[in-house]
Amino acid sequence: MTQYWSCVFWSEEDKAYLAEVPEFLGCMADGSTPQKVLANAEKIIAEWIETAKEMGRTIPEPRGRLAYA
Repeated sequence: MTQYWSCVFWSEEDKAYLAEVPEFLGCMADGSTPQKVLANAEKIIAEWIETAKEMGRTIPEPRGRLAYA
């Protein structure tokens, strides 16, 4: 599977780690540890891609690593 970046952060409101995947609108996962949220994000990404293919939608290319100056 192509690697997409996930932004992982702690949500005090949800009392869980959250992962957002910038390439996929609305694609988020949660988990009790950073490792679990990343595993859940991989599942969600796969499901998002599968659904997009079934609907004939374009699959975004990974943006790659973000660089900051």
